[in-house]
Amino acid sequence: MIAQIYGKVVEKNENSLILDVNGVSYQVFVPKTVLNRVEENLDKDRNLRLVTYHYQSLEPGRSTPILIGFLNSIEREFFENFITVSGIGPKAAVKALIKPISHIAKAIDEANIDLLKLLPGIGERKAREIVAKLQGKVGKFGLIQDREITEEKEDLKEEALQVLLQLQYKRSEAKEMIEKALKRRLDIKTTEELLNEMYREKKIATS
Repeated sequence: MIAQIYGKVVEKNENSLILDVNGVSYQVFVPKTVLNRVEENLDKDRNLRLVTYHYQSLEPGRSTPILIGFLNSIEREFFENFITVSGIGPKAAVKALIKPISHIAKAIDEANIDLLKLLPGIGERKAREIVAKLQGKVGKFGLIQDREITEEKEDLKEEALQVLLQLQYKRSEAKEMIEKALKRRLDIKTTEELLNEMYREKKIATS
């Protein structure tokens, strides 16, 4: 049983990562809500540690080992609870978890069928089954301090990062500057606004 994996992220796909672990590349499937927070959890060498759920995908004539990655054991525990619902297997759960786990846990606890129906592959009937199975059992997951990061914000951060790298900033320094700017100004919506905020802060620091 593979419980954790640590390696360099060499490829990022729609629902998976490729990690290089001492020259061996592993594909790790990752829910969207986790994938959105990968960049901020990389070290300076782009290494990442993931807690994993390891299982065998059984198909006619073969058995394929599958790894599903999370940033911590609490996220994995929620996933393990989620797949106890009849008809939701590991692959379906990976596709469904596009919103922060704390939001999903709250929706389950409050029987918010409308929100649960927004999850890919979860219709009204399945949403009601999730509530019936897990309501009252997922309270602690609502305490997770995760947040919803839109694709637009991720694109903005990536564009700003590429500009700073071209300006000869180190990747770790550039990422720190971006995160600090976004924390100072929550209303930033464009790359230009983000770069201007970083320049303004740098100007103040050197004046």
